[in-house]
Amino acid sequence: MSRVWIYLFPALCALVLPGVHQVKGIEVLTSSELEAVNGTDVRLKCTFKSTHPLSENSVSVSWIFRGLGKTGEESFFHYKGQAYPPEVGTFKDHAVWSGNVMKGDASITLKNVQFRFNGTYICQVQNPPDFQGFAGEISLRVVQKVSFSEIGILAIAVGGCIGVILLILIIYIVVRVFRRRGNDTDIEMENHGSKDQVL
Repeated sequence: MSRVWIYLFPALCALVLPGVHQVKGIEVLTSSELEAVNGTDVRLKCTFKSTHPLSENSVSVSWIFRGLGKTGEESFFHYKGQAYPPEVGTFKDHAVWSGNVMKGDASITLKNVQFRFNGTYICQVQNPPDFQGFAGEISLRVVQKVSFSEIGILAIAVGGCIGVILLILIIYIVVRVFRRRGNDTDIEMENHGSKDQVL
């Protein structure tokens, strides 16, 4: 029986191997951290590379959210041939498709971000027969809107310092001018006094 397998195994391999496709993982790239101001829009950029040809119907994209300090995950956005934005939940009317799968872009945009959007966003891409490699993760931090930007605060500080220095300089010049005038009038009075004594 073992002799039969010795001859049969190479014959089976010759039949099966030409039909086997080489499969690789999709490479997904994202920025690791992102910061957005409360009430603004932010683009969660997710790009990918696949060894197989891309088509609108073969590529599928899923976005998953894990809230800050929470263990549970919420799948909230899908794309396969068209965008399927969330119809209920935290991201209803907030998540919109901004990618282009034909160019390897699986990005979404979050509109009017809120503090409850703080957390980790996971981008998963599939393009069969390539399998999902490591998913891309973005840590989003939503910060409070401030009335002055850092540059504005710095400009006010520098402008204030320059204004104080100019004010001190003006006061110094005015005092010197009045002292000179006072000294000049004293000298004139002394000159008039000495002329009166001579006459």
